[in-house]
Amino acid sequence: MRNIIPLFIAVNVFFLSGCGTASKLEKSAREDVLSSEALKTAHVGISVYEPATGKYWFNYQGDKYFVPASNTKIPTCYAAMKYLGDSLVGWYIRESDDTVYLKPNADPTFLHPDFSKQLLFKLLLTTKKKVSYEIPDNVQFKRFGSGWSWNDYAEPYMAERSPMPIYGNLVTFTMYGDSLNVIPAYFKSSNFFPSSSSGYGKNIDITRLKSTDNFIVQKTSTPFLRKQIPFTGADNANVEEILLLDTIWKLRKNFLMYYHGPYLQIKYNKFHSQPTDSLLRPMMHRSDNFFAEQSLLMVSNELLGYMNDEKIIDTLLKTDFKDLPQKPRWVDGSGLSRYNLFTPQDFVFILNKMKNEFGMPRIKNILATGGEGTLSNYYPKEKGFLYAKTGSLSGVVALSGFLTTKKGKDLIFSVQVNNHNGSATDVRRAVEKFIEGIRENN
Repeated sequence: MRNIIPLFIAVNVFFLSGCGTASKLEKSAREDVLSSEALKTAHVGISVYEPATGKYWFNYQGDKYFVPASNTKIPTCYAAMKYLGDSLVGWYIRESDDTVYLKPNADPTFLHPDFSKQLLFKLLLTTKKKVSYEIPDNVQFKRFGSGWSWNDYAEPYMAERSPMPIYGNLVTFTMYGDSLNVIPAYFKSSNFFPSSSSGYGKNIDITRLKSTDNFIVQKTSTPFLRKQIPFTGADNANVEEILLLDTIWKLRKNFLMYYHGPYLQIKYNKFHSQPTDSLLRPMMHRSDNFFAEQSLLMVSNELLGYMNDEKIIDTLLKTDFKDLPQKPRWVDGSGLSRYNLFTPQDFVFILNKMKNEFGMPRIKNILATGGEGTLSNYYPKEKGFLYAKTGSLSGVVALSGFLTTKKGKDLIFSVQVNNHNGSATDVRRAVEKFIEGIRENN
């Protein structure tokens, strides 16, 4: 470690806001972060920037690339804030004398349990007309993002992307007494339980076979309470069956739904579903990967007229983010992929751009502060003074956001840690101590 410290002092430390401040930050970073037992093997990048002066207070490897994990949601959030408007265009809709025509827009809030207000569902329940759902021809993406870990396919944080999400593309299993409740009920009615599962009682676990919607019940030694598992891609057949069997047919026996293609050349109107920030707030607070991926697809449809994550990322890098300090490698909306590479200075740039274009009141409503969301166990003393986005993968810890010091200085910071081989909690605590020191001493 002693060989690292002189290099740390010599490289990438810019005394742009006065030797006193830079020296204090250098000393704090060395003692609280770089010399921490949890970060001895880690690669670390730190940038601290003051927008009012346009100067960096501190840079340590701020121009180096790191896997940012869910800090990737920061550019996704910027794009959604700019291009999705105040209210999500959840669907495109057209009504004739006898038919309601629908076209999906990748909106992840449809029948999602977090959103009780469901205007489209209300329309489907009350209309006396036939409903015709357009099979979208503008879908140019895969259900999994580039570089996602394939063996996480059954984890709730990796719900599959789709042009028409429904129920968050998750099946929720909950044990009530001696009965297992399944939402959407379509999956219970489609014989996913193997016959050998009978008599297992409450001591079970549920898994899903890869690339299928075959859910397997296995006997265990512990009682089952609740579990969410993604289903496969929400294809057109699933959407119709889930809507009919799980929801509408229970309430409307005469409901009629069929498909049509784009050949009908229908002129649609926009159908708004939810306030945009009601989606972005949980996306950033709990680091919701599914919301992030679908948001990027909605931005793509808005700007390009088709849903293509690769093309919209390329477009954003050539337009809104063309002046980034270092050109990133950006491959998905959520940060699930280890192919993503950003620098701390990139995140400082994007956050400053968000502040200038959207204002801090809106940002403070979207980002978590101390004691909230993924910061619920961290930064209690900084509540109301720190607003930030976390990032976590195996060996990766990231934190980027806004900080107001006790002397009223408004700062933007980014801390990126890669290749640590210790406890992620210990790494986060080391970063927390460093950030707390910046606020206390400046």
